[in-house]
Amino acid sequence: MARLTLVFAVLLAGLGLGAYLGTGSLNSAALIPVGFGVVLGVFAALAIGPNEGRRKLFMHINVLIALLGFAGTIVQIFHSLASAKELDLNALAAQLALAWLLLIYVILAVRSFLAARESEVIAMRKEKE
Repeated sequence: MARLTLVFAVLLAGLGLGAYLGTGSLNSAALIPVGFGVVLGVFAALAIGPNEGRRKLFMHINVLIALLGFAGTIVQIFHSLASAKELDLNALAAQLALAWLLLIYVILAVRSFLAARESEVIAMRKEKE
């Protein structure tokens, strides 16, 4: 899952740079996905290694960051839709893309966590037998 996180980190950084350059480098808020990409990438790099406890810690931190980012992005989308007199479609598209990427990452991570837990339970049952 740590390597998949690195893929999502690159996708988020690309989204942020694309949004920033797509707005003519006028809106620094378009770089927010880059921030998420950097943070997820750093923690994913720290999770890679033989230490299982360290991997679990950093991957759980990443999922928490992604979940909070998803929630914050959804709130921002609704706030923008409710208060905007003139809607910036580029910004809205970037926010929706950010929300989707973070949601997909959280879903994949939770599925991975559940599968890992299930395999631990099966291994513990086999040890008891």
